[in-house]
Formats: sequence, C-alpha cells, structure tokens
Amino acid sequence: MKLLAALLLVTGLTISPAQAALAAPDIPVANVQAHLNELQRIANANGGNRAHGRPGHKASVDYVKAKLDAAGYQTRIQTFTNSGATGYNLIADWPFGDASQVIMAGGHLDSVTRGPGINDNGSGSAGLLEVALTVARQNVRPAKHLRFGWWGAEELGLVGSTFYVNSLTSAQKSVIKAYVNFDMTGSPNPGYFVYSSSGQPSGSLAIEDLLEAGFAAKGVPTELTSVGGRSDHAAFARAGIPTGGTFSGAEVRKTAAQAQKWGGQANVAFDRCYHQACDTSGNINVTSLDRHTDVIAYALYSLIGA
Repeated sequence: MKLLAALLLVTGLTISPAQAALAAPDIPVANVQAHLNELQRIANANGGNRAHGRPGHKASVDYVKAKLDAAGYQTRIQTFTNSGATGYNLIADWPFGDASQVIMAGGHLDSVTRGPGINDNGSGSAGLLEVALTVARQNVRPAKHLRFGWWGAEELGLVGSTFYVNSLTSAQKSVIKAYVNFDMTGSPNPGYFVYSSSGQPSGSLAIEDLLEAGFAAKGVPTELTSVGGRSDHAAFARAGIPTGGTFSGAEVRKTAAQAQKWGGQANVAFDRCYHQACDTSGNINVTSLDRHTDVIAYALYSLIGA
C-alpha cells in the first residue's frame, strides 16, 4: 500500500502496482540496440564522438527528432551557447493528455569528446526513444501529458537541462508533476540503482517507490543511490519538481555483495569504459539495457495513467 499511496499523492492515479505492471509494455531490446547502432554510426562518421559543439551531437539530435516527427510527436529544438559553441536540446510532446499535469522523462544525448558515448548516454537516450515510439505505436491516450527531453552539454556541467528549466516560467514549471532521468542504463558490469528521494523535492518518494516496483516486477533487486547534482534531474529538483531515475553504474567498482546480488565481476568498475574511447556499441550489457528500458516504460505508463 506504500506504493499505491505514493502514486495517489503525486499522480492522482487510481491504479494498483499490479495494474501498472499489466499496463506497461515490454520494450523490444533489439529496437533499442538498433538506435544505439545508429548513434555509433553517427559518431564514426563525425570524428568518433557526439560531443557538444561537434557535428556528431547535432546529427544525433536530428536522428531522434526524425523518428519522433514520423511518429506524431510535436518536437522542437532549443538552442543555447556554451564554450563558444551552439548546443541543442530536443523536446518532444505527445499531443494528448491534460496539459496542466505534465509527466516528463529525459536523458542527455551528448557524449564526451574522447568517445562515442554509447553507454553514457546513448543507452538512456535510446531507451527513452523506443518507449516514446511505443507510446505512438499503441496510440496511447493518457490522462496526463507526456513530454520527453534529450539534453545537450550534460558533460560540460548539466548545461542543456539547466538552460531548459531556467527558460520556463513559474507557471510552466508548476505543471510538471514529475521528472524521471535515465543516464547510463547498459553498463557492462551492471548494477540496478534507483535514485534516492532523500533530500529531493516532496513527491520524489513516490517515483522512487514506483521505479523499485518496476524492477521488483522483473525479480531484480535494487539499491538506492544518491546521485546528487551529477545528472540532468538536478535542475528540475532545484525548481521543486519531484524527480527520480535509474542508473546502471559508472566508474565506481562493484562490491562483492553487489556481485553476489546482481552477478558480474566484483572489484571491477560497473563501466570500465566510462568517458573513454571504448564506450562503443560493444560496451553494453543487453540484459541491463532491456531491464532498465522496461522500467522506463513501467514508470511512465503508470505516471501518465495509460
């Protein structure tokens, strides 16, 4: 009942956890991998990366936008300037649901300059894209309005997402009832972390509970992690918007207890290619990618009242 009460508090939904699990689709991981392969191709064709100010980032934005436009989303590109270069945020609205109650999901689409950034953060970006396309294929008519964001220049200090939030009026911020962030979901030695709601805006506990329930429905144990200001949820949290997210681990080493719980290698980084040239399409654990993406769908379908 803890989860149901939290959902009622933040979203007004009258659904049970079991109903939420039934409503959420299974996202084909092969489709997510296809998006990652395209992001790898884009990086290969543009100097080996998809970083802010480099052609690979704009090409990545154009790829995602074209897919969403064809699916019926209302998209717009928001530009900003950082380090003397133009950056790009891609915002996509599914044109249904109550516009006074917006559920938002996002992740960053840029990479570091050292590599193609397929786990960081092609993985979250591709998962969000395929969930968005699934919503369109199912012609979902949600109770609440669904919005996605793919952020630029996260690797330079959360620049794109901060620019977006700061561009909103107080009224526009007030209608965003939840923001969920997905930054690195396919780490090769994966963990299953859910952002801790501790110290986050009121309502974040509901999102934490919901994401944990999504993994529990798949029989996957989780741990809470304090992400702090390390990813794109931070600007939303500062604006008082309830936040949450999932994460499969970066440069920190997996402990023996975590390896016993999740499998993989103890005393080895969750992602040994974090911010390295080897963060390619070969740097993805498909099981982790699949599970995290399904939890994206579980959370969003529950929050929007699909």
